[in-house]
Amino acid sequence: MPRQHQQSYPQPYEAPQPHPQPRPYDTPQTPPSPQAAAQNPEPMPDAPQPAPAPQKKSAGRDLGAAIGVGLGLGVVIVASLFIVKAVFVGVIAVAVVVGLWELTSRLQERKDIKAPLVPLAVGGAAMVVAGYVRDAEGAWVAMALTTLAVLVWRMTQPPEGYLKDVTAGVFAAFYVPFLATFVAMMLTADDGPYRVLTFLILTVVSDTGAYAVGWRFGRNKLAPRISPGKTREGLFGAIAFAMAAGALCTQFLIDDGVWWQGLVLGLAVAASATLGDLGESMIKRDLGIKDMGTLLPGHGGIMDRLDSLLPTAPVVWLLLVLFVGSA
Repeated sequence: MPRQHQQSYPQPYEAPQPHPQPRPYDTPQTPPSPQAAAQNPEPMPDAPQPAPAPQKKSAGRDLGAAIGVGLGLGVVIVASLFIVKAVFVGVIAVAVVVGLWELTSRLQERKDIKAPLVPLAVGGAAMVVAGYVRDAEGAWVAMALTTLAVLVWRMTQPPEGYLKDVTAGVFAAFYVPFLATFVAMMLTADDGPYRVLTFLILTVVSDTGAYAVGWRFGRNKLAPRISPGKTREGLFGAIAFAMAAGALCTQFLIDDGVWWQGLVLGLAVAASATLGDLGESMIKRDLGIKDMGTLLPGHGGIMDRLDSLLPTAPVVWLLLVLFVGSA
């Protein structure tokens, strides 16, 4: 609108504003009394905060129960080993049957894989006895017959899932009883009890060395996707402990054994025991479980104790045969 045509309107009356009252935060602050300062201390933003207490490393198991159960098993095994050989063969067969039961039960629970337990248990026990009586030839024949029994037994059920069930059954037959048969085959030598004792000592010492060194010095993971607790330092500990024990056992327990053979034996045992432990961990991770069973407090199940023993048995049997013969 042009300026000359703008109309002037009267401005509204504005009452005079009173002088603003001082607000509380405009008034000067009096210093707080010492009593008030003590009751309401002001935070010190730059004050160093106490560091959190370091957490102790834990093995994740009841160590006392694990030691007690381990000593009990050791007494049973050593007593049966040096009293009557046939009794120890029975101990192996019982461990095989229980291990097969644990493995097939977890497969059915977690993956709905129904590996037939009856032919596996009967064939597994027969496999161990055949290996003791007829050596490697008997073990292979029993393995073949057990495989055939698994195939036929599963035919009595509907065909759905037949392939995965029999495949798991054949795997279980090889993984548990067939590998355990090499322990019975070691027993047939003249110094058989000492060969088996050497096999057990080296495997246990390897596991103990890996645990002790890894727990104390472990920094670099060995296979974090499979077994996060295992470290490269622990592997070196397993090798050092097993080689030292191998030299002593071969020199003083094995007929015609020489200490340097024990070094080779210890190195091989550390490798096979570690691979066996990782293989069992791989199976358990695939199944989504921590332990295969709960029969052994502090240890888990039988299969959790056989994990490093099973793949180590054929390694020890073969090297001892090469070094000192099978007689």
